[in-house]
Amino acid sequence: MVERFVFLVVVLLLVPLISSAQQLSSKECENLGFSGLALCSDCNTFAEYVKDEELVSDCRKCCTEDSDDSMSKITYSGAVIEVCMRKLVFYPEVVGFIEEEKDQFPSVKVQYVFNSPPKLVMLDNDGQYKETIRIDNWKREHLHQFLTEKVKRASSTM
Repeated sequence: MVERFVFLVVVLLLVPLISSAQQLSSKECENLGFSGLALCSDCNTFAEYVKDEELVSDCRKCCTEDSDDSMSKITYSGAVIEVCMRKLVFYPEVVGFIEEEKDQFPSVKVQYVFNSPPKLVMLDNDGQYKETIRIDNWKREHLHQFLTEKVKRASSTM
């Protein structure tokens, strides 16, 4: 009887360690570019666009479970595409989006920040920073689709 109790205690102590080994810290996730993909359903959407299993696996290590009724329903009032002007030449997909498609999103602004990798800064209803998503390797059409799904259509006054 005592052995069962000790075994149960050991199992209960190890379960959180095992599950946390599969999750990455928020700093590790941010370094991988996943700080803005908070819900695991977002990783499912990500997997539709990016066919790299390792990237999708990293995404799943950085997400939190969500219920079916909240599946990718998080939207933002606006966004800022933040990028270093000097590095733009290395990101033709981002340049193409900014030059040809950004105007379709009146609540999305472009901000040039020295030495910044390309990223989306998602904004709440007050125009305050909510989340950041790295977009270094995103295709233009994926950026368009993401903003279509995640940014509210009503033009905001930013």
